Amino acid sequence: MMQQIQLTGVNKYYGAYHALRNIDLNIRKGSFVALVGPSGCGKSTLLRSLAGLESISSGDLLIAGERMNGVPPRKRDLAMVFQSYALYPHMTVEENLTYSLRIRGVKKAEAKRAAAEVAATTGLSHLLTRYPRELSGGQRQRVAMSRAIIRHPKAFLFDEPLSNLDAALRVHMRKEIRALHDRLGATSVYVTHDQVEAMTMADHVVVMRQGVIEQQGAPLELYDRPVNRFVAGFIGSPAMNFIPASVEEAALVLELAPGVPQRLSLARSLPEGEALMVGLRPEHLRLVSESEAKLRLPVGMVESTGATTYLTSASQPEVNVVASTRVTPAAGTMMFLSFEDQHLHLFDAETGMRRDFDEAFIRE
Repeated sequence: MMQQIQLTGVNKYYGAYHALRNIDLNIRKGSFVALVGPSGCGKSTLLRSLAGLESISSGDLLIAGERMNGVPPRKRDLAMVFQSYALYPHMTVEENLTYSLRIRGVKKAEAKRAAAEVAATTGLSHLLTRYPRELSGGQRQRVAMSRAIIRHPKAFLFDEPLSNLDAALRVHMRKEIRALHDRLGATSVYVTHDQVEAMTMADHVVVMRQGVIEQQGAPLELYDRPVNRFVAGFIGSPAMNFIPASVEEAALVLELAPGVPQRLSLARSLPEGEALMVGLRPEHLRLVSESEAKLRLPVGMVESTGATTYLTSASQPEVNVVASTRVTPAAGTMMFLSFEDQHLHLFDAETGMRRDFDEAFIRE
């Protein structure tokens, strides 16, 4: 499948500040790509560079095979949906939808027909005569998306479009956006700081930090095989547990205080004295009997939502456990935990990079 957007060696400087660092990214036609990372990581700068709202300092940007370096936004044929909706308050929904067509010289009747078609697709047919002030947040966001759709652009660019909505409406709207993307066969680039949005909506997730792409790939690829501790901690909710560890006498010694360090016997050797960070996702830890336990930790806090129970240990660092059963151990009592060996992640304590290991890593 052809690449709709290609970035090769893209850099962006603001004076001495290096905002984007050697960005290489290929976006296939019809794919849904999420740019995710903490505030200041460069994801919005990258999106604005695609749109032409920022000029890149070096590298190449191609859209549908055409080099776009220096091409003004209006000639890139991209549609941007903003966090703030950016609707014209003095125009009705229909007038907001048809504005871009009218300034391009499309006849009034044709623009009106196009607005009616798009409104039917996005569930706005009964709202065409209303003004933005008369709409809910979700309805305004649908108008903003409809205004982008009516142009039939080469790609849609979403800049944190759901951050102004409440939690329940965000969940509903992300389903709507993904369903709309699939119906249109569109190419979408979606910026968010919410990794759950990225994981549930995108085909391809790009994790950024300090202007660098740390890892990119399918959502479950990033979840199962994070390349470093940053990605491991950013992808997944609740976040992955990290426990300092060292290798001593063919055992992985987990440094958890208070109490006796936990020892996991190794099925193969690692360099003696090596400093590591063990990663375990809360949902991969399960409560077992004492005889089956690989970890023994005192209970610090118990939080139940009905279907799920969240347990937090009284150790340092804290270890979080997600149990799908209704368990109510008292604070201070011991919980006995186990996990499948393939769910244990190792990271270099100094560099944070992933350390791969064989299956059956831990000796029973």
